[in-house]
Amino acid sequence: MQYRTFGTLDWKPSALGFGAMRLPTKDQNRMNDLSSNVDEDLAIPMICAAIDGGVNYVDTAYDYHGGNSERILGRCLANGYRDKIKLATKLPSWAIQGQEDCERILNDQLERLRTDHIDFYLFHALNQRNWTNIQEHGALEWAQAALTDGRIRHLGFSFHDNLDLFQEILAAHDWTFCQIQYNYMDVEHQAGTAGLQYAASKGLGVVVMEPLRGGALTRPAPEPVSKHWADTPVERTPADWGLQWVWNQPEVSLVLSGMSSMRQIEENLESADRSGVGTLSSEELDTIDRVREAYQQLIPIPCTDCRYCMPCPNGVAIPHTFQLYNEAVMFNDHERSQWFYLNHTPAERRADQCVGCGQCEAACPQKIEIIEGLKTAHAFLAAEAPTSSPNA
Repeated sequence: MQYRTFGTLDWKPSALGFGAMRLPTKDQNRMNDLSSNVDEDLAIPMICAAIDGGVNYVDTAYDYHGGNSERILGRCLANGYRDKIKLATKLPSWAIQGQEDCERILNDQLERLRTDHIDFYLFHALNQRNWTNIQEHGALEWAQAALTDGRIRHLGFSFHDNLDLFQEILAAHDWTFCQIQYNYMDVEHQAGTAGLQYAASKGLGVVVMEPLRGGALTRPAPEPVSKHWADTPVERTPADWGLQWVWNQPEVSLVLSGMSSMRQIEENLESADRSGVGTLSSEELDTIDRVREAYQQLIPIPCTDCRYCMPCPNGVAIPHTFQLYNEAVMFNDHERSQWFYLNHTPAERRADQCVGCGQCEAACPQKIEIIEGLKTAHAFLAAEAPTSSPNA
């Protein structure tokens, strides 16, 4: 295992961290990472194998697997593994209505995890709405008290919004670390490369989630993309290409992988052993740039998320809808985008609420036929209703 730096802390994290949101379950459905029906007989040996292989950072959250991720981790770590790792978990920032909620949830987590402290505690999934909720209900002040009494050792946040908000949140508190979605396709998405470098310049440890974009980057690529992989003399699996690209960057403290089989544990440990800053050649980096460009050329609706079309007078989430539709087509992953559309896009903001007023088309600098695009996207995204969460 290779070990890296974690901001200004005097501690070396393993290049690979274990993300416990996709533990193996007994459900026969690909979209089961939020299922509470975890196969404990498979999950615990996997976690132990990862730690035995050098992983020293394990990440979970209050809601993962209906709370059973924390419970199973607690049972696993009680068998002599707690002292071998740093434990991270998250407070559901959307569910806080007062400091009493923070207190109740942390105490539940300590009981589930069978520990007296959390090494790295995060406000989960901060976006504008969740960040406002945290501020309005005194969660930062509560967290400071939990730091003082030792139940939390370091405070951070995970993030899903734009760069401006990311920088605003960084400036609002003396954070130890942050967690961002980052991979070779997301260099300008959410915090992106600029956010990664900015956080690291401020002395924060930066934990990377979704290095393989929820598994999208491991699936068989369409021909316009796969030809670029075929042209390189270096043979790697799609997962190894994605992981090595993230590890290649010095600002990255560690990479989380949501592993759901022993084979994935073994393959990712082997990749982590070969990881390091500057290990990819300029030719390999050029290949990844070409792959990114080839994927981007598959986008069916050329929305740049400039948001000139917003706000829609009827409340339609136009850029969000186009993003989900574009990603489904690019990565041939209809199920994932459909699930997010039907479960995380309020009905009043879906594309079928468009009344065809044309205000958006008049404002669009790309001259996109937005009204027809929304009809196409909705017909596709609402075609069926997945019953459980995808590998997100």
